[in-house]
Amino acid sequence: MITFVIGGNKSGKSDFAMNMLERVDGPKLFLATGQAKDMSFRKQIARHRDRRDPALPVVEVGWDLPRALLEAKKGHAAVLVDSLDFWLYLCMQEQREADLTQALLDILASWSGPELILVSCEIGFSPLPGSSEARTFLKKLGRLNQAVAALAHEAHLVVAGLPLALKKAEHGDPETD
Repeated sequence: MITFVIGGNKSGKSDFAMNMLERVDGPKLFLATGQAKDMSFRKQIARHRDRRDPALPVVEVGWDLPRALLEAKKGHAAVLVDSLDFWLYLCMQEQREADLTQALLDILASWSGPELILVSCEIGFSPLPGSSEARTFLKKLGRLNQAVAALAHEAHLVVAGLPLALKKAEHGDPETD
């Protein structure tokens, strides 16, 4: 099953996703896409790290998320990816966002394996940025978020630490249950 967790910056989406991961029985894996490029982000990553169970394996995947997901299928009951927005940013820096985004969507479209929880920033509530680079990023992230939400079995929007179910997985046909 694929669960998509989306929310604004500092909305509580990562904590909500981590709580979902912790509820799964069996071995778990955290795939981190963030790379500390400045002191503020280093501090944010350190705070996230301090809140996680130190026994939880963490793999820093950078832009090579598709390959990391394929490897994560082996031996894990659940995998958490935090977050797609930073991953897309890295892909754009590598000038490989088109092929890597398609590779990710292909993997998600045929996903069978551990429970997969994907986190991303919702950018639809933000004002239109002034630079063309920022607008390009927001357009690409918006398209990626829409595609992932369409492929996900469940989707949750987190606002002010409160999750709102946008899409719930169907567990059987109520007419035959």
